[in-house]
Amino acid sequence: MALPEEFHEIAKRVNNWGRWGAGDEIGTLNLITDEVVRQATAGVRSGRRVPLALPLRQDGVQTGMIPGRVNPLHAMVQTNQELFGPGTVACSDDVVTMGLQAGTHWDALPHVSHSGRIYNGRPAHTVSAHAGAEFGGIDKARHVVSRGVLLDVARARGVDRLAGDHAVTPEDLAAAEEFGAVRVRAGDIVLVRTGQVRVYLAGDKHGYGYPSPGLSVRCPEWFHARDVAAVANDTLTFEIFPPEIDNLWLPVHALDLVEMGMLQGQNWNLEELSTACGEERRYAFLLSAMPEPFVGATGTPVAPVAIL
Repeated sequence: MALPEEFHEIAKRVNNWGRWGAGDEIGTLNLITDEVVRQATAGVRSGRRVPLALPLRQDGVQTGMIPGRVNPLHAMVQTNQELFGPGTVACSDDVVTMGLQAGTHWDALPHVSHSGRIYNGRPAHTVSAHAGAEFGGIDKARHVVSRGVLLDVARARGVDRLAGDHAVTPEDLAAAEEFGAVRVRAGDIVLVRTGQVRVYLAGDKHGYGYPSPGLSVRCPEWFHARDVAAVANDTLTFEIFPPEIDNLWLPVHALDLVEMGMLQGQNWNLEELSTACGEERRYAFLLSAMPEPFVGATGTPVAPVAIL
C-alpha cells in the first residue's frame, strides 16, 4: 500500500537532504556544535548523575514481535581460568548475542527506508545483508553529547502514565516545556516521557509494547522547527502503536530518520530522571548518550547518563 499524500506533504516540510552537503551521513547531529556542548556543560550545577538505560537481560523488553530482535543471550566462555599455568592470574570472559535494538538503544539513520531511499537520498539497497549500512551507519555518530531536555508529558498532564491510545502532539510538547519552565533550542537532545516504561518495570512486557502511547505523526514538524539534534522516549515503538492513521505504520520513524536525518531512541528509562528533575526544579541537563560504534550497524545499545 502506497504511503498517503498526507505523509509526503509532511516529508517535504521536514526534509533535510543536502542541508549539510550531499555526502553528509550524520544529519541533525551537525547541530551539536562545540558551542552547544560548551553551554551544556556550563549548565551542570549539582553533579547529580542519573542513568537512563534498562538492564540488558535475557528476559528483556523483546517479545518476539520483531523476528530476529532477540534479548541479550549472555554466556561465559571461561570462568577463573589460569591461562598461563597453575597459580597464575585467572580470567573470566563473557560473550553476548543480542539484537542491537533489543534494549535501550539509538536507531541509526538507515534503520528504516521509504520509497526506496534512506537519509540524504541514498538508495535503500546500500543497506545489505553482507556489509550492513554502507552510508549513515551508527559508527558515523561518533559523539552524542549535548544539552538534554526532559519533556515530561505525563507529569504535565497530571498523570503517572499516558493512556495506551494517547498520541503525543506538538501541543503536548509545548505544554511539557511550560511545565518544566524550559525552552527547547537548536542542538538539544529531547527526551519525551510518557510513563509507558512503568508497565515493563511492573513485569508486563506484552502490555508495555501494545497498546502504547507515543509520538504523533505531527511531532516531526515541531522537532524540525526547533532544530532538535536527536529524540528519545520511554516506549518500545517510539510512536503511538497501533498507529493513529489506519495502515500507516512507522511514519514517525520514516520522517525522523529518512527525511530529517535525526537519531531516535527507544526503551529509555526516564522514571528516575523525572523524579530528579522535579526535585531540582529544572528540566535541562548535560546528556551523554554515546553509541557503541558497530561499523555499518543500523542501531546500537546505549547507556545514557543525564548530569544535572
